[in-house]
Amino acid sequence: MKPILFPLFALGIAAVFAFSADPTSTPPLKVLMVTGGCCHDYENQKMILAEGLSSRANVEFTVVHEEGPEGKKDKMHKVSIYEKADWAKGYDVVLHNECFGGVTDVAFVERIAKAHHEGVPAVMLHCSTHSYRAAATDEWRKCIGQTSMSHEKNRDLLVKNIAPEHPVMKGFPAEWLDTKDELYKNDKLWENFVPLAKAFGEDTQKDHHLVWVNTYGKAKVFGTTMGHNNSTMENPVFLDLVARGLLWSCGKLTDEGKPAAGYEPKQK
Repeated sequence: MKPILFPLFALGIAAVFAFSADPTSTPPLKVLMVTGGCCHDYENQKMILAEGLSSRANVEFTVVHEEGPEGKKDKMHKVSIYEKADWAKGYDVVLHNECFGGVTDVAFVERIAKAHHEGVPAVMLHCSTHSYRAAATDEWRKCIGQTSMSHEKNRDLLVKNIAPEHPVMKGFPAEWLDTKDELYKNDKLWENFVPLAKAFGEDTQKDHHLVWVNTYGKAKVFGTTMGHNNSTMENPVFLDLVARGLLWSCGKLTDEGKPAAGYEPKQK
């Protein structure tokens, strides 16, 4: 089913729009995607993710895309929606695909994390793991499940599935070549971090976990540091993985790794 693109309108300097499934007896999961910032093609990635995940699960996307003043890819920018105390209200899950590593405002960062701690599930993609790393608080890092401050060079990564019985990893190959991506270094794994896949670090000469799940307060969190390039984002293996992770975070994934009843993708 082809998603419906609602009219584009302005919210400060943000672009907001929604992808919606056809009406069904089971309402779609309402997903807020927050994207933008340094170093990535978020203009195309937001479309790849919204369309790819909508074809894999019964979801409806609202996308907030901000880059900074005059559209510059600014790692110091503070996304306007996060200024509200109840910024995640009305959404079933938040998908973070953002790159704002220079933000140092502790209250601002802790407000983002607080919504998840209170129970809003999260999906963390790629540079979201490096976002807000300059802030003197660990709450975002605890929410993600790991602390990471750097990554290795862009190269091919051999991803190894280390939890094939976990519902999120069912259907993921035993080994998968993720071409031209960045391996984020695990500097610290927090107590509720559950590793699902790993790749070997050439710089550190040790493995780093690049797919995982986490529990933060009342929220379930799925994360992967893969996804630097559009070629990874577009890959069906990647999109299948993220779809399972999103459904898992919302409690809508079966033990067999399939969408729960009512949350299957809708047919054209």
